[in-house]
Amino acid sequence: MFKVIRRAWRYLVFALSGRLDELSDPRVQIEQAIQEAKEQHRRLSQQAAAVIGNERELELKLARSLEETEKLQANARQAILLAERARAAGDEDKARSYEDSARAFASRLVAAETALQDSRLMHERARQASDQARAAVETNAMALQKKIAERVRLLSQLDQAKVQEELNRAMGDLSGLTPTGDTPTLDEVREKIEKRYARALGEAELTSNSVEARMIEVERAAIDAEGAARLEAIRESLGLGGEPGAGNPGGRPEVER
Repeated sequence: MFKVIRRAWRYLVFALSGRLDELSDPRVQIEQAIQEAKEQHRRLSQQAAAVIGNERELELKLARSLEETEKLQANARQAILLAERARAAGDEDKARSYEDSARAFASRLVAAETALQDSRLMHERARQASDQARAAVETNAMALQKKIAERVRLLSQLDQAKVQEELNRAMGDLSGLTPTGDTPTLDEVREKIEKRYARALGEAELTSNSVEARMIEVERAAIDAEGAARLEAIRESLGLGGEPGAGNPGGRPEVER
C-alpha cells in the first residue's frame, strides 16, 4: 500500500511539474535562470574572498614571525658580543649574565623559527587555495557572461516565435482553417450561400415546369391577344387603319402603279 501511495505521489508531482512547465512564461523562466546564476556567482565570490582573505592574514602573520625571528637572532648575537666584551674586561659575572640572555634569546629564536616554518607552510597552502578560488571565480564569471548573452539570444528568439505565431494565426484566419470562437469562416459562408442559390434555382425550375405555370402562361397569352385586338379597334375608330407596318414588312411605302 505504501509503495502504491509513493508511486501515485511521484506521478502526481511529475504531472504537475510538466503542467507547470507548459503554463510558465519562458521569459520569466529565463530571468529566473539568470538570477540563479548570478546568486551562485555571488556565493562563489564570497567564498573566494574568504579564502583570499585567509591568505592575506597568513601573509601578515608570516611577516611578523619573520620580523620576530630576525629580531631574536639580532638580540642573541648582541648578547654574545656583550658577553665577550665583559669577559675581555675581566667582568665574569656580567659576561655570564649576557650569556644567559643569549641562551634565552636562542631558545626563543628556535621556537620562533619553528613557528615561522609552520606559517610558511600554511601560507603556501592558503596561496594555492586562493589561486584555485580566483580561477573558479573567473571561470564562473565567464559562464555567467555566456548565460547573459544566451538570455539576449533566447529573448530575441522568443519574440520572433511570438511574431511568427501571430502571423500563422492571422494566415489561418484568412484561409478559414482556424476560425476564432463562433465566427464562421469565409468558406463556410460561401458554402451556405451556394446551397441557398442552388436550392432557389431548383425551385424556380420546378415552378416553371409545373401545370400552374403553363396555365398562367396561356392566360397571359390570351390577355396579350385581346389587348392587341382592342388596340387595333381603337386605331380603326380613329381612321388610322391597321397597325403601322402591319401589311408592309420593313415599313417601306408602296409604289403607285
